[in-house]
Amino acid sequence: MDSIKIATAQFENRSGDKEYNLSRMEFLAGRASREESDVIAFHECSVTGYTFARNLSKIQMLELAEPVPDGPCTQRLIKIAAANNIVVLAGLFEKDSFDNIYKTYVCVDKNGLVAKYHKLHPFVNEHITPGDEYCVFDLLGWKCGILICYDNNITENVRATRLLGADIIFMPHVTMCTPSPRPGAGFCDPELWKNRDSDPESLRKEFDGSKGREWLMKWLPSRAYDNAIYAIFSNPIGMDDDQLKNGCSMIIDPFGDIIAECRTLGDDFVTAEITPEKLTQAGGYRYLKARRPDLYRDIIGQPHKSEQKVAWLNRGEDKS
Repeated sequence: MDSIKIATAQFENRSGDKEYNLSRMEFLAGRASREESDVIAFHECSVTGYTFARNLSKIQMLELAEPVPDGPCTQRLIKIAAANNIVVLAGLFEKDSFDNIYKTYVCVDKNGLVAKYHKLHPFVNEHITPGDEYCVFDLLGWKCGILICYDNNITENVRATRLLGADIIFMPHVTMCTPSPRPGAGFCDPELWKNRDSDPESLRKEFDGSKGREWLMKWLPSRAYDNAIYAIFSNPIGMDDDQLKNGCSMIIDPFGDIIAECRTLGDDFVTAEITPEKLTQAGGYRYLKARRPDLYRDIIGQPHKSEQKVAWLNRGEDKS
């Protein structure tokens, strides 16, 4: 495998304003391409916005959702990829011919759709159908996977995607800065965002504290470290409907080290060079080789009723 350059982006999306969101993605994709990135990844539901969907009916969700890949937004993403000679990954709501609604993440290049993934553990709206399969695909000589937001908190999903061959896992999110039973969690005050130019220090402290990045660091690097993968984390910044999100989109290498992170308080991206040698140098590579599935195959696979909650945000809770 040859080295590739991957960019992960953050931007403030507008609820339901697909044209505006696509225009910001086009701008960032163009900048990333000019800086010689091969790939750019955006956050969960980056095309449509996310949090506002908690208030939508089934009819409204069907109006918002589109077929993939034939819908106008996926086709627009393909045009953005072609115009900038860059691979684009982005999220939207999808509907099929039976009016099933999915929270979908697509990978496109100049030739069309490369991969499509349905979130396994969807939230926000009760009318979203959970996905039922993992996604591993070839991209520029690399094996890649996709897991959306809460999918990554279920450790078995990351391990399964790794065991299916993924060396890079794209992890689009809309997360942090929402209430939860965990200590220190809660909403961030939107006034901090309004005052970000005059008082960036207060906003950065809130974003990096227990409501935000501090929590993320408790678990995200371990997903990369334990599985010897590159984790491409993307998250919005600014207001998503009535909730303030903290960005900090980042790329973590197989050693669990952050090798690139967005630290600006606005629309931006960062790029990292993804190199193959770390995949086998990292401890997780040895851990995978040392597994004893004979010991725990029946334990992991025993009957289990999944607690699939679809409307946590309606109750003011996050997914942690």
